[in-house]
Amino acid sequence: MSSPEVPPVRADAATRDESIGDLIGELSGDLSKLMRQELELAKAEFRQEAVKAGKATGMLAAAGFAGYLTTVLLSLALVFALGAVMPLGWAALIVAAVWGITGLILYSTGRARLRTVNPKPERTVETLKEDAEWAKHPTK
Repeated sequence: MSSPEVPPVRADAATRDESIGDLIGELSGDLSKLMRQELELAKAEFRQEAVKAGKATGMLAAAGFAGYLTTVLLSLALVFALGAVMPLGWAALIVAAVWGITGLILYSTGRARLRTVNPKPERTVETLKEDAEWAKHPTK
């Protein structure tokens, strides 16, 4: 009878006396380290994006302020232009009335649109219900 062939054993593998538990411990330590490093990377990326978003927001705020000042100055120019043909008091009242009507229209439109907003994330709630149902009965 011939004996079955035994695969050659590597010398370095034969000299290692690590148990399965040690290997699993090392693997879990490595995975834990990897997860911490990934989390740190995500935090660093988030910080970078937050800084960029902050700068962009500042620019948009400055643009809004510049637009506000432009509106005020154009309104004053309109008052003085109307003041050339009527008393300044009446001209200021007309410009104020135009801005009041504009504000009322914007308020009404914004309020109507706000009423259509649904703060409940319907699709997310539905998918969570489906996930919970699947977890209860995974064979379905």
